[in-house]
Amino acid sequence: MDFSGFASTSLDRRSAIIGGTALFLPGCRSAATPVAPDATGIARLRALEREANGRLGAFVLDPVRGTAFGWRHDERFAHASSFKLSLAAMMLAGGDAGRIDLDEILRWTKDDMISSSPVTQAHLDLGLSVRDLARATLVTSDNTAANVLMRRFGGPARMTAFWRSIGDGTSRLDRYEPELNATPPGTQLDTTTPAAMAKTVAALVNGTVLAESSRALLKAWMTEVATGQGRLRSGFPAGWTSGDKTGTGISETTRIYVDLAVGGPAGRAPLIVTGYFEPARRTDAIDPDAVAVLAAVGRIAAASLSGT
Repeated sequence: MDFSGFASTSLDRRSAIIGGTALFLPGCRSAATPVAPDATGIARLRALEREANGRLGAFVLDPVRGTAFGWRHDERFAHASSFKLSLAAMMLAGGDAGRIDLDEILRWTKDDMISSSPVTQAHLDLGLSVRDLARATLVTSDNTAANVLMRRFGGPARMTAFWRSIGDGTSRLDRYEPELNATPPGTQLDTTTPAAMAKTVAALVNGTVLAESSRALLKAWMTEVATGQGRLRSGFPAGWTSGDKTGTGISETTRIYVDLAVGGPAGRAPLIVTGYFEPARRTDAIDPDAVAVLAAVGRIAAASLSGT
């Protein structure tokens, strides 16, 4: 399905303004100077969801103008592997504070190995440093690396506590890989909201959660991510500097495509964009149409910056 036109769709203003919000961040435009929510952007997200046949959650945060807009941005969606961005950041933050030795070598056994673990499979005999495992879980989405780190440093509960410590009162992690990819109906296990996660990403890449060197390293790792081809970043203009972390869950109870991205032109603080899409269509493999929906969200986000 072709969603390439979703930077020019519009609805009437009354429909578009539903779901809008404005966000003012420290160091950005003062809250005393209100900026109207991006009605056009909201309208485009709403129209995209209708066309895509599924449930779409998205949030676009501009730290320069201190504004944001979204669609279903306060509804809960599964993280899938997107939580690994925060996990890597938690390791770096621990290193900054002297609580974690990033050079500590961690080891695992063949029995610990699970699917989609290319880096840990290649280093099964020797182990890896905490720093290298953090990079592996973010850049390659290595599942075993994520589990090894969580088991060493407090489990899913510690991940949730980290979110709370940086002001995210919404996001939660309850289980390990791969179980966390399927949220049982009627529960909130392993979920977040697009708005909460966008603000968390902003805190990680722009705020004071990490030391300057760790922020730079985290952003560098995000630019190396290859799993996001075709998702949010593919909707950004050529020439933008961007990075992301993806998540995908395909099970009997959950079909979710996630991307958390930062991107913008050189010399400007990047937009923070989160996208979550649950397609109505059931597939046993990655659905290119679902991936294309996230690319369309990226185009909508970029259009909000240019005003087109």
